[in-house]
Amino acid sequence: MQLGEAVRTPHDPELTGSTILFRDLQCLVSIAMRGLVNMKNKLLFNMNLPWLIKLSTDIIFRGDSARFLCLKIDSSSDELDKENNILVKNLAGMGVDVKMVRKRQPGVLKRQITNEDGLKIFLQGKGANREAIASIISRYPRAITRSHQSLKERWEIWRSILMTDMEIVTILKRSPESFFRSGNNENMQKNITLFCSIGLTSKDLGNMLTRVPRVFSNSIELNKQMISLLNDIYLDLGGEKPDDFVKQIISKNVFILLRSSKQVKANVQFLQSSLSLSNKEFLTLLHGQGGDVLDLSNEYLKKTLANVKEKLLSHGCTEIEADMFVLKHLRILYLSPQNLNDKIDCLLQANININLILKSPLVLDKSIKTISNRIDELGKLGYNFQIHGIGILALSKQRYEAKLEKLQAATILHGSN
Repeated sequence: MQLGEAVRTPHDPELTGSTILFRDLQCLVSIAMRGLVNMKNKLLFNMNLPWLIKLSTDIIFRGDSARFLCLKIDSSSDELDKENNILVKNLAGMGVDVKMVRKRQPGVLKRQITNEDGLKIFLQGKGANREAIASIISRYPRAITRSHQSLKERWEIWRSILMTDMEIVTILKRSPESFFRSGNNENMQKNITLFCSIGLTSKDLGNMLTRVPRVFSNSIELNKQMISLLNDIYLDLGGEKPDDFVKQIISKNVFILLRSSKQVKANVQFLQSSLSLSNKEFLTLLHGQGGDVLDLSNEYLKKTLANVKEKLLSHGCTEIEADMFVLKHLRILYLSPQNLNDKIDCLLQANININLILKSPLVLDKSIKTISNRIDELGKLGYNFQIHGIGILALSKQRYEAKLEKLQAATILHGSN
């Protein structure tokens, strides 16, 4: 019996529903048999057709067959999920930390189409060396998915703000995500136009791009929302020139654009109520140091303010003194409770009373190691903090070393006399 002999024509009047299904199965078996025969499968040569048809219908109508088909599909999916070995070797040859890539963005290594060679040539043309390029890709692997046209357009936008290519390379080495995170160049251009519309200068934009480039990747709607909120806050407090206020806040604390409107609004309400300030007093605070802390999380702000007050009150300060201390140096709220407590304790252990700390809050901006080392150095020279105060502990490194040198010279001179 030859394959296909049992198959009737579609117009055969004797065909019923079951026989049509059987006919179709025979066709499938026939096709499969031809393929297997061409492969010279000796086992199938010895099989008779009725047995093969029975075997085929058993397989098709068994529930396990669906599982078999799914496994086949999964196996092909597994193939797609495997890393592109050619890409992995190419990246390794460029000095890229492949282990870091797997940890940060593993999906990139499975891509079949990437632009790592084009990216390397592009960045080299801008002054980046091999190590810098490898570091950029290692820390933000999706950089290799950007097309040459996209890279060129974004670079031109950044160069409209920054003076040189190397300034951009420096930012990329520090924060590659800022440049490669979004490929939406149109959105970035809209953000630049928006920032210019509120009075920010090219210098302001350059500082923003250097410090927090991510704000240029924010959606234009998100940045507009924050600008609108700051405008409303100022007007609600009785301000008359909201544009100047918004410009001042953003230029001083660009991180605020990374926060939610809800968070910033909550911080404004909390600070004004906690420090018992009138609208006019609070506006003055915001024009000063107040804008510097609006980007903190609301919970952190509450925790640090409560800790400052508790610490000062525990050492004999009044509520008014504690509030005045915070108002005088609002950035103290950036310090974690443990950090602040350790610094105050370090000063107290050196017999520096709490009143001196209240008069010189800038001392707390220094690291505890710096404070401790300076106390030891000055102590050896017999420096009297009670008489001279502790302002010397807050000096910059250069000014402190110059002052220390003079004190040492004076001590030697005094000793020789």
